[in-house]
Parts: sequence; structure tokens; C-alpha cells
Amino acid sequence: MDKGTIIRTIVLLIALVNQFLVMAGLYEIPGTAEEQTAFLSTVFTFVASTIAWFKNNYVTAKGKKQKEILKAHGLIKSSNTFNVTQAYENDGK
Repeated sequence: MDKGTIIRTIVLLIALVNQFLVMAGLYEIPGTAEEQTAFLSTVFTFVASTIAWFKNNYVTAKGKKQKEILKAHGLIKSSNTFNVTQAYENDGK
């Protein structure tokens, strides 16, 4: 099994155990509905923004290596900085 399958299986098992406990009346999430909604919204925002940050930025060692390979093959912009020499050379054209 791959890592994604294992993670999805664990999350499914946790959800099923939680559902069983709720149905049996043995477990109840504390707090009001508004507090629960605010908490879930915060968790969702944190998870989504973290995933987006890792997907869109080269923050891991593997990502930095990928960025260098992309640069070497001309598939990514090297930077957003302004190159004065290049601008001067293009000014005469």
C-alpha cells in the first residue's frame, strides 16, 4: 500500500470509531455549535493554507532540487528581480 492509502484508511477508521461512540452516547464533542464551527473553520484554513504553501513554494530539500532542475532547463523564471544590464542592452533595440 502507498502512503496515501494508509493515511486515508486511518482517517476512515477514526471517523468510524467516532461515529460509533456518538451513536452509543459514549462520546460527545464539548462546546456549542458556534464554537465547533469556528474550530473546524480554523483547522480547515490552517490545513489548506499549509498545503498550498508547500505546493506553491520550494521549501523542502526535494523542492529546492526540483527548482534548480527546472531553472537549468529554462522551465521556470529564475527570479522577479530587475536586471539592469539586460535592460540597458534592450534599450538600444
